[in-house]
This record gives sequence, structure tokens and C-alpha cells, in this order.
Amino acid sequence: MDKSQYKGIFVFAEQRHGKIQNVAYELLGKARDLADPTGQKVYALLFGNKIAAEAKLLVAAGADEVLVVEDPALETYTTEPYAQALAHLMDKYKPEIVLIGATTIGRDLGPRLSARTVTGLTADCTKLEISAETGDLLMTRPAFGGNLMATIICTEHRPQMATVRPGVMKRREKDEKRAGNVVTETIPFQRDLFKVKVLKEELAKGDKVDITEARILVSGGRGVGSKEGFQKLENLAKVIGAQVSSSRAMVDAGVMPHDRQVGQTGKTVRPACYFACGISGAIQHLAGMEESEYIIAINKDKDAPIFGVADLGIVGDLHKILPLLTERLEKLRKEK
Repeated sequence: MDKSQYKGIFVFAEQRHGKIQNVAYELLGKARDLADPTGQKVYALLFGNKIAAEAKLLVAAGADEVLVVEDPALETYTTEPYAQALAHLMDKYKPEIVLIGATTIGRDLGPRLSARTVTGLTADCTKLEISAETGDLLMTRPAFGGNLMATIICTEHRPQMATVRPGVMKRREKDEKRAGNVVTETIPFQRDLFKVKVLKEELAKGDKVDITEARILVSGGRGVGSKEGFQKLENLAKVIGAQVSSSRAMVDAGVMPHDRQVGQTGKTVRPACYFACGISGAIQHLAGMEESEYIIAINKDKDAPIFGVADLGIVGDLHKILPLLTERLEKLRKEK
């Protein structure tokens, strides 16, 4: 393979219901970090129906060029139309690197593209770097249940493909003065291969926000103990407008669902404020929350590793502290 033919970085800009998802902006920020030292171009790929007006947001987030594909078949994600469109553009532009969010969509789309373009795919990456020696992409991801980190290199094939966990990469500040091109692409779809049709979409009911989108998280670990213990976290979260999350121990115990798990084998979060209640601070958990803007730790063990990353540490029994804190904050809120 002549690897010199492959230039630039593709970022798949995932959208749902016409709204570009945060992971797209995070990947554009990382793509710029990878591209700038070598002067490579960053492409954002935006698929949908009547979606072109959103392209300027991707330019402001770091894209040099936005490739827009509009078609009724792309309004709602189904595998075949999206795979055909992206595979066609990969063949036409020959990017060196392709980045896709490790979302439910990305986890479905990435392997299809890998097979169609006969290249490797590293899934669920938490770190991306360019090798100073070879120029290859170093793709790092958790392995063996998060007990070690594996760095994978695709030396013989191009493009180098990775799905990247949402919340891991930091999005850049929006620059509305940034210049970039928007190109409308036409795909020669093989529509006879479109076997799946979305008949109806139903959004999950409830007021819970994805923990990667939350500004404040109240997170509980083994020290919380039970569902009854988590009710104290729920009470605090309700007062301060937060979401409740947990460590892996509470998910494994069946107390919390997996979509609320923070850590290497869960989700990576960057809230403005993170309450770590009864969480010891194992390295696997720290990897998922240590870049929070402000960390408040509550733990009975004064030597718990969580205090090493906390901005404010409280040594004590969370079952006594949280009700008092909730009561005090509720009182302050009413006084306002």
C-alpha cells in the first residue's frame, strides 16, 4: 500500500434529530491537535436531511472543510446508507485518519467501514497521539476490564480508524471568525441494499440527562452501600440541579444502571462540579472524572486516593454529611 496517497483527518459529525452531538466537537478539537503540527487538513462529515445550515458550527469548532451529504435516507441513522456514504467519501478523499464517536451509532458504523475499506479499527479509545518516530497514530484504549491500557498501531493499512469515547477529548472554544469551506457531496447510493426502514422513534421518558452532558454530578461508590443510600444522593442532586452517577462497584452490585457509570469501563465526564461520595478513588475511576473542573470528595478514610485529586475534601460519614448539606443548600435556595 502506498501510504503517501493518504492525507488529512476525517471526523464523522454525528447528528441526531438535526442537532450535532457534543462528541463531534470533541473530536474536531482533537483532530486539530493532531493535524496542526504537520499542516494536515481536517474534514468534518455531516450527513442528514436539510442539515447544511449546521455546517458553519463545525467550521467554528475546527474543521477546514465540511463535506455535507443530504438525502432523506440519512435523516435518521440506519447502517447501510451511512456506511455507503462514508465509504464513498473515504475512497474519494483518502484520509489518513478517520475518527468516529464511540456512541451507539459509532459502534455500529465503525466496524462496517473497517470491513468495507479493509483497514483496522481501534474501538473505544481514550487517548490519541502521533508517533514522533513513525508518524503513525497511537490509539490507546482500556483493556482487560480497564486493568491496563493498550496502545494499538495500524502500520500497514490506511486509513487509521478509531472510535473515541465521548467526554474524553476536550472541545475547543468556538471561533465564529474562523474560515472554512462547505462542500456538498452527492453519493451514488445503491438503494436496493437499503433493507432497514425506521417506522417510528420513541424517546425515553424521564428527566435524566446523559451524565456526559451534566454540569454537576453527584456520584456514589461502595461507601453509599445501597439504593436507600443513593436516595441521599438523589435528594442532594434535586436541590442543586445535578445528575446522579456512580462507580463501577455500584453497577456491578446492581444498585445503579451501567449508563450512570463513571470510569474506564463506563463514561468519561468533565462536569463543572463533581461530588465523589464514598468513592475511594481507584485509578480506573479517576480516569473517568479527574478532569472535572471542581471535585468535592466525601469519604471516611482520610487516606483515600480520591483526596489526591479533590479540590475540596471532607473526611466523614457521607450518610450524616449529605442530609445536612442538602438541608443547608435547600434553605439557601429558598432564601434567594
